[in-house]
Amino acid sequence: MTLLIYFLSGAVTLGFFAAGLFFLRFWRRTRDTLFLAFSLAFGLLGLAQAVIAMTNVYFEDRSVAYLIRLAAFAVIIVAIGRKNRKVM
Repeated sequence: MTLLIYFLSGAVTLGFFAAGLFFLRFWRRTRDTLFLAFSLAFGLLGLAQAVIAMTNVYFEDRSVAYLIRLAAFAVIIVAIGRKNRKVM
């Protein structure tokens, strides 16, 4: 069972990093900072998932991964707030 957990954790990590690269590609095309923020956030989420997989700490409220995820969502919230402030 633990091999399956490692495999799925790696797949989720790869998915986060792939989504980050996807948004990075759109940022390079449009130079919109919202895409850059999403790319950074997905990179942080991938890093958090990798930390969980490598440390074998699955209680997220007691690990460093919680703080990394908090930073990722804070980046998204700040980027959306800045985008809405520019429009008005």
